[in-house]
Amino acid sequence: MAATFKFELVSPERVLLSVDAEQAIVPGADGEFTMLPGHAPVIATLRPGVLDVSAQGSKKRLFVKSGFAEVDPARLTVLADKAFDLDDMTPSMLAAELKTAEAELVGAKDDEARMIADTLVSELKRLSSRAA
Repeated sequence: MAATFKFELVSPERVLLSVDAEQAIVPGADGEFTMLPGHAPVIATLRPGVLDVSAQGSKKRLFVKSGFAEVDPARLTVLADKAFDLDDMTPSMLAAELKTAEAELVGAKDDEARMIADTLVSELKRLSSRAA
């Protein structure tokens, strides 16, 4: 059996996913990083993007809008403001998320908010084009 670590994806409302995972690819604000069992402790800010989790022979693809990742050798906890399973998203749901993100971009009040909103719009457009 492959070595695993405890993975939890938590939103403000509830625990969205809790599994023993072999690997997770996390969209960190400073670049993607891969979590494997025994990873050095890290706390990272997330950028909008896809979080890939490999667990029990399957792969989950989750979209996170923003949040934080807390890593220690035996655990990865992702605290996400908003997250959804890409397998559950329809093209119309992605279009609605994109419309909301575009409104956030227009209403951004500073460079940081504009950069985050722009990244969100870009990622959602990329996902929408793949779903079409």
